[in-house]
Amino acid sequence: MRVGLTFNLKKGQKEGLPSDWDAEWDTEETIDAVRSALSARHDVVPLEADENIVENLKNSKPDIVFNIAEGNNGPNRESHIPAMLEMLGIPYTGSDPLTLSLCLDKGRAKEILSFYKVSTPRFQVVSSASERIKLKNFPLIVKPLHEGSSKGVKNDALVFSPSELKKKVGEIIVQYHQPALIEEYLNGREFTVAVMGNNGDTKVLPIVEIKFDNLPKDINPIYSYEAKWIWDNSKNPLDIFQCPADINDELRDNIEEAALKAYKSLRCRDWCRIDIRLDSDNEPNILELNPLPGVLPKPEDNSCFPKAARTAGMSYNEMILGILNIARKRYRI
Repeated sequence: MRVGLTFNLKKGQKEGLPSDWDAEWDTEETIDAVRSALSARHDVVPLEADENIVENLKNSKPDIVFNIAEGNNGPNRESHIPAMLEMLGIPYTGSDPLTLSLCLDKGRAKEILSFYKVSTPRFQVVSSASERIKLKNFPLIVKPLHEGSSKGVKNDALVFSPSELKKKVGEIIVQYHQPALIEEYLNGREFTVAVMGNNGDTKVLPIVEIKFDNLPKDINPIYSYEAKWIWDNSKNPLDIFQCPADINDELRDNIEEAALKAYKSLRCRDWCRIDIRLDSDNEPNILELNPLPGVLPKPEDNSCFPKAARTAGMSYNEMILGILNIARKRYRI
């Protein structure tokens, strides 16, 4: 089969943009690893998701596209490539444009979760630092409304006073040119859950726990940008992940149930990684859904979806080909 591989390649720092502007995009190493995995069974055509993508898709004529492109501009950027593929009638892996846009807009995703009675922390979306904040129970956590890969979620995203909150909201709005999501901070354990499949074939991979006790001293217990990309790196990986998580059967069942309900509520397809945190009653709460999860190939990179797959007995190549085959089954290819 002829498989297109759509991606965005990291470009490095750009003047006038935050240092984390391309954090969601992939390195050559990751793109090469995905291409190598697909090449074990198929003819692969790499397709960078730039201004030439439509013509390149037309000319390359893939039978199906393995999509890891995060997009470039605007709050609907993750939906751009899937929307183009739908327009061209080309099958592709992963969720459809609507689901990708909704999951990237954390506020809209949480509204849908709440409608389906899936627990998620109380929140408010604000577009101005002067807007009245209804949430009063500090600490609170402040994030850009539509970003991924911990962009904009620095160690100081956890705020403990109205003055800190106002300052952080203003920084988010100015630096990232978008509203801020303010969320009640839950002080329980945090997990991330990899899900693969569709309908009756959907399965949860071994749960990953993020162990904040192993972060540097005096650091806030959140999976911040620094924790994900600076303090934790392949040359000096932090020991902050445990997979499978050390939890009892009841909690495991509750976490898996919450993840699957969220997956279904947002109509995710093929694969997704879902971040969950426990509240004071040990109730799993959905933080966000990542329908384009990271797939860094090296174990020391601590990429959580591949980590869960390895624990489930899958090699990296088996994981990538497995996702492709799930999409092929959905399209009956």
